Amino acid sequence: MREESIRLATRGSSLALRQAGEIEAALEERRHDVDLVEVETEGDRITDERIADLGRTGAFVRALDERVLEGDVDAAVHSMKDVPTEMPEDLVVAAVPRRASAGDALVTPDGTAFDDLPEGAVVGTSSMRRGAQIRAHRPDLEVAGLRGNVDTRVEKLLATHLQAEHEARREAEETYQAERERAETAEGEDPEEVEREYEETVESWFDSLTELEKRALGREVDTEYDAIVLARAGLERSGLAHGVNLVDLPTGEFVPAPGQGALAVTAREGTEVAEAIQSALDHPRSRVETTVERIVLEALGGGCIAPIGVHAFLQGEVVRTDVQVYSADGTSAVTETRELDLDDYAREARELAADLADAGGATLIAEATGE
Repeated sequence: MREESIRLATRGSSLALRQAGEIEAALEERRHDVDLVEVETEGDRITDERIADLGRTGAFVRALDERVLEGDVDAAVHSMKDVPTEMPEDLVVAAVPRRASAGDALVTPDGTAFDDLPEGAVVGTSSMRRGAQIRAHRPDLEVAGLRGNVDTRVEKLLATHLQAEHEARREAEETYQAERERAETAEGEDPEEVEREYEETVESWFDSLTELEKRALGREVDTEYDAIVLARAGLERSGLAHGVNLVDLPTGEFVPAPGQGALAVTAREGTEVAEAIQSALDHPRSRVETTVERIVLEALGGGCIAPIGVHAFLQGEVVRTDVQVYSADGTSAVTETRELDLDDYAREARELAADLADAGGATLIAEATGE
């Protein structure tokens, strides 16, 4: 066991802190002391741009890894899907812990399924991949940008609907009180027989809301969303998966981003800390699956902002790998599902990427990313 505390860098968002907390707890179970160090990144500072506009890759990663390389901290916790495939020299992914859900989820105010969304419904996402997939499956829907942490995104979805309900309840309460006052002075009418449209008063309804719903109620609305698409893992780690109405999107049709649902703990190569973290946290299956996904992504190019979905799933001695490459508008796609030999998955993953590139994937990526 390492005697000194492991200084673990993390972003300061609520989701990032929860993720870092998972890593901290796992390391402490293995008798390592951990100190969390919050670091602000470029992606945290710029709040009014789409993810694709923040730069090629690494908007949420670079600042943390720089602190690792400079020796200010020992390791850093990232969402694997944010980690560029080209990493700085002397830096390694020391551990890939057990992966959470890899897929996306559709979140709506009332649990509506994707196919049941009405024509013209506004679906929020700032992911080029998700936007392309939504347009490909439902060209009648409108895709609108959506930034912020998981809580903020859910608040933005709920804001319009909760505000409309609040107004309806307020007006119904005013009507009820007016009818009672009229009945009190009208001959032969009993005020107690006046019926409420809602059983609860406005105050009781407000008190029954969650803190997130109360924040949503007071939020200024810029865009009225009918649905939003988020990573299922982000909802789970934020503690929101059971507090919102969500429908899982099938990973075979909506292939997730490479590495989605997985965490990556980076450290300096060859250090005692890197070895300790790998021994304590690395999950072989998750390592294989995410490695396949990142090899395909690296070979195709485009980085984490391109409209590329890659999902690998280890089944016995093969790694079943789904890949989707879309045009930004979702009208064109190159797709492939292939089973890779576990003993030679790296080479076969590169072959898969090369075949997809030759089939038109390279052109779609270049057009989507402006290269």
